[in-house]
Amino acid sequence: MVGRPEGTIAPIRVERGVVVFDLDGTILDDLGLISVVAADVMFKAFATPPDEGRIHYLATTGMPFEAQLAQLYPQAPPALRATTARTFHQRKVTEAYSKTKPFPEIPKLLKRLGSERWTLAVSTGAEAEMADLLLEREGLRYWFEEVLGSADGTKREHLAEYRRRYPDVPMFLVGDSRFDMEAAQSVPGVTPVGRASTLPGWGLTPQDLEQWGAKWADYSLTGLPEALDRLAQAPSGKARPRRRTRKA
Repeated sequence: MVGRPEGTIAPIRVERGVVVFDLDGTILDDLGLISVVAADVMFKAFATPPDEGRIHYLATTGMPFEAQLAQLYPQAPPALRATTARTFHQRKVTEAYSKTKPFPEIPKLLKRLGSERWTLAVSTGAEAEMADLLLEREGLRYWFEEVLGSADGTKREHLAEYRRRYPDVPMFLVGDSRFDMEAAQSVPGVTPVGRASTLPGWGLTPQDLEQWGAKWADYSLTGLPEALDRLAQAPSGKARPRRRTRKA
């Protein structure tokens, strides 16, 4: 259950609507770095070949790493999975977050969404404090009203809490995985949109994300403001046809 020491936040009226962003792979261009860390951690703990482990990680990304391990290694002792997850989170900070940067279009995108009166928030499986630090480091924290992280519940719980805090307005989740799309669809009133991706040996196309429920998807989020305009105005969250960015 989502909860903070200061207690329950009363519902808030916003001018236009709410756009909730996933962090890893959506705001931050870090999945390549994180997948290498995950592969090495799984190799050392479970003897999974690194190339295989990397694909396993990417195929289940969007879930908390603890849940990924439980799905991938259900027969492994829980204590081993727990220590492996702790190692992963520690190494993700030192080997991935220390080097990662936002996708190139993100700073201008956030500024534009803010100027167009959208209320922005973050839902991440990382610790909220770490997400705050990363966003501050990149000069992006200013644009977000709130950041909910691992201590605040699952992504579905985050979305349910944001839906409670910001009632009766359009709400969108911007994510990069099947888990994100399904989490959005599980919360009434939340519309999923997606960032498609291409990594060596792995990729999710816009069509993949749309198959899992995304109402709009592209390799870049440059066209997101126009997509939000269409989706916010369309009945039942159905967007009119849109052009996609060609992936080089």
